[in-house]
Amino acid sequence: MAEYGFYHLTRTPLEQALPKLLGRVLAGGGRAMVRLASQERLEALDASLWTCPDPDWLPHGTPRSGQAELQPIWLTTEDGEAPNGARFLLLLEGTTSARLDAFDRVLDLFDGGDDAAVAAARARWKAAKAEGHALAYWQQGPRGWEKKA
Repeated sequence: MAEYGFYHLTRTPLEQALPKLLGRVLAGGGRAMVRLASQERLEALDASLWTCPDPDWLPHGTPRSGQAELQPIWLTTEDGEAPNGARFLLLLEGTTSARLDAFDRVLDLFDGGDDAAVAAARARWKAAKAEGHALAYWQQGPRGWEKKA
């Protein structure tokens, strides 16, 4: 079973929080697959990751750029196998996956300022718990991520 962490964004938007989490994955020698809800959001995130200041280098690819096996971070809208060999799955914008067991860690990021996103995250928590995943709940605090459960 995957270790499944819920990341409650309360202080910074996704575009600021995500690069730091991806930087930690890469710093630990890991690979990540990031699942988004739409092609438009994928393209916007692709562009923003190339220009983010912290960390300043997040090598990644998309189905459009290809060569998935060479990409430490793979952005996709599909719920398939990680073509880059990722062991970390980041679920954004309420996306889910039927392949959670293919990953060591799952990070589910959701916007705390959006009541519908919070309610949907609670439903995903219940489903993941019923499936037997080890769950953790992280919330942004004044000094960074704080583990709450």
